[in-house]
Amino acid sequence: MTYEEFQRQLGKAGISVKEFAGLLEMNRNSITNCSVRGEVPSHIAVIAALMAEMADHQLDFKKALSRIDIAPKKPRGAGVRGTFGGSHQTPLTLSLD
Repeated sequence: MTYEEFQRQLGKAGISVKEFAGLLEMNRNSITNCSVRGEVPSHIAVIAALMAEMADHQLDFKKALSRIDIAPKKPRGAGVRGTFGGSHQTPLTLSLD
């Protein structure tokens, strides 16, 4: 879905990008960064389209989402210090001999 169509779907749902991000426990910048590529990931597009469709049928998607325990997504690079890709790394010892 293009970012423009994504914004149109949010408009149909009556919410802003900031509110969309808040409902999904996402960082707003993660979504607005999609505007640079011009497209949103398919899972975000599906959610926006479903919200718009529910709003068209006077169904309260906010109430439905409030019943789900959505864990906030960790920012990239927020892992444990000293790990890369989830695997612990051993410290390097350099010898100048």
